[in-house]
Amino acid sequence: MPDSIILRVNGRQESVRVKAYDTLSRVLREELGMFGTKRGCDYGGCGACTVSIDGKAVYSCMYPAQYAEGREILTVEGLAERNDAGAEVLSQIQNSFLVNGGLQCGYCTAGIMISAKCLLDKKENPSVNEIQEALAGNICRCTGYGRILESILAAAKHLGGEAKGSRTP
Repeated sequence: MPDSIILRVNGRQESVRVKAYDTLSRVLREELGMFGTKRGCDYGGCGACTVSIDGKAVYSCMYPAQYAEGREILTVEGLAERNDAGAEVLSQIQNSFLVNGGLQCGYCTAGIMISAKCLLDKKENPSVNEIQEALAGNICRCTGYGRILESILAAAKHLGGEAKGSRTP
């Protein structure tokens, strides 16, 4: 029998009914309509489903939805910011991916952006190696990761850090 839980997703409280075996990715996509969280492998091997839970990047395909109750969940839909007029605008991470060509087909992009956000929230000035380590669980089949790294380095620079070992994007 489904249980009703309250999830805090992108700053909003959402009441959902879940079964004991429901994953967070299923609930986000099918119950809350947040399709930015992709379903890739369903076993934690590709990172397409990565979301932030309490500031930590996690595979939502492996995370029981019930465990997320009472935690802060951030999906790619929650990365956008509000300008002074109250309109939604791209975050620095999203803008850097757009400007620096850090996306190809876009399937992996949401998970990579969330992994980057989790890193940049903790480390203002990450090295290339630290970025690579933060992205180790995210697979992109379209790129050689060069533009993805450049995008994250550019975001770090604009957010206040000058990344070590960076190439000029």
